[in-house]
Amino acid sequence: MKNNGKNSEHEIILQGDRIAVEIVTKVRREEALLKAETLQHAIFNSANFSSIATDAKGVIQIFNVGAERMLGYTAGEVVNKITPADISDPQEVIARAKELSIELGTPITPGFEALVFKASRGIEDIYELTYIRKDGSRFPAVVSVTALRDAQDAIIGYLLIGTDNTARKQAEEALLKAGALQNAIFNSANFSSIATDAKGVIQIFNVGAERMLGYAADEVMNKITPADISDPQEVIARAKALSIELGTPIAPGFEALVFKASRGIEDIYELTYFRKDGSRFPAVVSVTALRDAQDAIIGYLLIGTDNTARKHAEEALLKAGALQNAIFNSANFSSIATDAKGVIQIFNVGAERMLGYTADDVMNKITPADISDPQEVIARAKALSVELETSIAPGFEALVFKASRGIEDIYELTYIRKDGSRFPAVVSVTALRDAQDGIIGYLLIGTDNTARKQIEAEQLQLGQRLRDHQFYTRSLFEANIDALMTTDPAGIITDINKPMEALTGCTRDELIGAPFKNYFTDPDRAEAGIKLVLSKKKVTNYELTARDRDAKETVVSYNATTFYDRDRRLQGVFAAARDITDRKRVDEKLKLYSDKLERSNRELQDFAQVASHDLQEPLRKILSFGDRLKTKAGESLDEDSRDYLQRMTSAAARMQTLITDLMSFSRVEIKGQAFVPTDLNVIAREVSADLETRIEQAGGRVEIEKLPTIDADPMQMRQLLQNLIGNSLKYYRAGVPPVVRISCQKPTARRLESLDESAAPRQFCEILVADNGIGFDEKYLDRIFTVFQRLHKKGEYEGTGVGLAICRKIVDRHSGTITARSNPGQGATFVVTLPVIQPKEVEVL
Repeated sequence: MKNNGKNSEHEIILQGDRIAVEIVTKVRREEALLKAETLQHAIFNSANFSSIATDAKGVIQIFNVGAERMLGYTAGEVVNKITPADISDPQEVIARAKELSIELGTPITPGFEALVFKASRGIEDIYELTYIRKDGSRFPAVVSVTALRDAQDAIIGYLLIGTDNTARKQAEEALLKAGALQNAIFNSANFSSIATDAKGVIQIFNVGAERMLGYAADEVMNKITPADISDPQEVIARAKALSIELGTPIAPGFEALVFKASRGIEDIYELTYFRKDGSRFPAVVSVTALRDAQDAIIGYLLIGTDNTARKHAEEALLKAGALQNAIFNSANFSSIATDAKGVIQIFNVGAERMLGYTADDVMNKITPADISDPQEVIARAKALSVELETSIAPGFEALVFKASRGIEDIYELTYIRKDGSRFPAVVSVTALRDAQDGIIGYLLIGTDNTARKQIEAEQLQLGQRLRDHQFYTRSLFEANIDALMTTDPAGIITDINKPMEALTGCTRDELIGAPFKNYFTDPDRAEAGIKLVLSKKKVTNYELTARDRDAKETVVSYNATTFYDRDRRLQGVFAAARDITDRKRVDEKLKLYSDKLERSNRELQDFAQVASHDLQEPLRKILSFGDRLKTKAGESLDEDSRDYLQRMTSAAARMQTLITDLMSFSRVEIKGQAFVPTDLNVIAREVSADLETRIEQAGGRVEIEKLPTIDADPMQMRQLLQNLIGNSLKYYRAGVPPVVRISCQKPTARRLESLDESAAPRQFCEILVADNGIGFDEKYLDRIFTVFQRLHKKGEYEGTGVGLAICRKIVDRHSGTITARSNPGQGATFVVTLPVIQPKEVEVL
C-alpha cells in the first residue's frame, strides 16, 4: 500500500509537470504570435486598409471599418454570405486564374481560389485587382494575401489586406503624358515625388518623399503645400527674382514654386527642404504642370533629389580637392578599399547596404573579384588583353589593371550580394599611392545601376510601343473611308491618305507640299475653311466641292480640328473630307417629299374643316326637324313610327358626336399650344370639378394625390385627364361606386429602358389613373388606343371609341408613352409616362 502511494504521488508530479510545460509552451506561443501579429493588428484596425478575413473556403468572417469605408458594404451585409471574389472584377479574376495556371503549372479555378492560391502554397503574394463597391462603382486596389494557420500549420482561413490604388493610378496616367523617365522616377524611393492639386494642396506623397522628409503621406496629403516644407526665405527670394525676370508680380508661397511650369516654361531649381524633425537638406526640384484633356492645369508634380551629397562633395573639393572623400563616406556609394594584392581593407556603409555583407564578413578575407560575376570578370580579362596587348589574368587583376597603369577606368559589372541576388553596378577604380608614387592599394567606388538599367529597358520597350503605335495610327489613317489630310498653319498639305489621292486624282508626292485650296472649285472658301479652324479650333460640316485633275466634282463635308505637339505648340490642321454627293441627292428628294407631304396635310386639314362644316349642317337639320316632327305629330304617330323617329334622331346625334371627336383627334397636333410649366394638381382638381355631376350620379369619388409640375400644353393635359377619368367613371361595375385614384411615381429602370434612346438622359414621371371598374383583358391592350376600336357592343356603353386614341396622340406629342394594366372585373390602371422638362427648340443655322 505504501509503495502504491509513492507511485501515485510520482504520477501526480509528472502530470503536473506536463501541464506546466504545456501552459508555458502555450504562453510562449501566444507571446510569439503577439509579436508576429503586431503589424497586422495595427493594419487590420486601420480605416485606411480594407482587412477581410475568410474561413478556409473563402466565406468572409471579418470585414473591418476600412473595408466598409472603401467598399460601401456594412459587415453584416457580407459576413458569412459572400467571398472576396464576389466583390472583385470577374474578368480580372478569370485572367488571374489563367496566368497562375500557366505560371505554376497547375489548373486553377476562376474564383476565390485564384485570389489565394499562392498564399495557400506559402508563396508571398501581393497583386493589383479592381474592387467593385456596393453602388457599382469600381476602384483599383493593391491586395496582400496571407494564409491563416492553426497550431498544426493547417490553413483555417485567409487575410486579404487592400489599399485603394486610385491616386497612384491617376498619377501614372498623368505621368504617361509627361514621359517614361518621370514615371520611373515617380515610383522610385530615391526621388521625392509630390503631386498637388491646382491650388497646391498635396495629393500624392511617394515613398521617396516619405524617406527624405520624414513625414508619412497621411500627415501632409490634403493638408499642406510644398511651400510649407520649403525654406521660407528662399521662397521669398525666388518670388522676387521671378517677378523681375518675368516682369510680373509673383506672390511668395506655392505660386513662386510652380509659376514657370504653369506658363509652360521648363523649370528646375535648387531649394532647401525642411524635414519633419526640423533638419534641412538641399534639393534639386523639377516641376511639371499636370493637365487634363482640355489642356487645363489640374495640378503639379514636383520631383526632388537630395542634393546633400553634391553639396558635401563641393565643400570637400574646396577644402581637400578630392571628390572621392565625399563619395567615400556616402551611404549611396559602395566604397571598397583594398591593399596592393586586392584584399579588402575597408568596406563602407554604402557597400554594406548594397551588398548585404558587414565589413567584418569581408575585411582581410576576400577581394572584390569574389563578389563579382565570374564570367564577366573572365570576359573583361580577355577584352583588356586584346585592347592593351598584354596577358591579363582573370580575377582581381582584371578589375584594376587600367588603374594600375594610370589609365582612367569606369566600367559596368554585376555584383553578387550575400544572399545570392545580383545587381548591375557602375564601378570607378582609383589606384592609392604612397608619397613615392608606389601603389599601396585600390579604391573601387560603385553605384547601383539597377534603376538606369530598368529605365533603359523601359525606354527600349517604350520605343517599341511608340513604333507600334505609329504603325497602328498610320494604319487607321490609311484605313479610313474619308479623305484625310494634315496641313501646316499656312494651309500647305503635310500628309494624306489613299482616299485623298482618289478624291483629287493626284499622287501622294503631288499633294504633299501643295496648297490645300488648289483642289477645290472655290479656293477662297477652302482657304477660309482653314482660317476658320485656326480661329475656332474646330469646324464641322463645312461644305466644299472638290475637283480632281479630270474636272470631276465631288461635294464633300469638311470637318477639321487643330493639332499640337507635346509642348502645346500649334502644328497645323487635321481635316477629313467625306463625300456627301449621295446624301445631298437624298436630302433634295426628302425636301421634295416633305413639301409634298406638307401640301397634302394642308389639303387634308382643309378637307376636314369643310367636311366637318358640310356634315354638321345636314345633321343639325335632321335633329332639328326630327324634334319638330316629334313635337307636332308625335302623338298622332303609331308606335313603330315613333320608334323609327327616335332611331333616326339618335343615329344623327351619334354621328354629330363622332364628327366632333374626329375633329378633336385631328386637331391634337395642329391646334396644340406651346409647352409651359403646368401644375398637374391644378389641372386634376379642375377636371374633377367639371365632372362633379357625373361623379355624384354614379355615387363615386375621385382621389388626387400629389402630382408634379411638368412642361406641357395645359389644354391638352386637361383633355388627357378628362378622358381618362371620364373613361373610369363610364366603365364601373354595377352596384359598386366608382373610385378613381390619380397618383404619380418615378418610372422603373426597365420602364426607362423601353423609352426612345434620345429621351434616355431626360427626367420622366409616371401619372397613374387607377379605378375599380369592370377592367379588361390585356390581350386587347393595343386595340383600346386605336380610333373606333371598342371592347363592348354598340349601345352597351356610351362613346365613339375615340377618347383613348386622343389620349395616346396627346402623349405622343409630349414625347411620352401610355399603356394600361388590367384584369377583367378587377379595375384598370392607365400609366402615362411624360418628360418633366421638354427640350428647348434649337435654332438651326
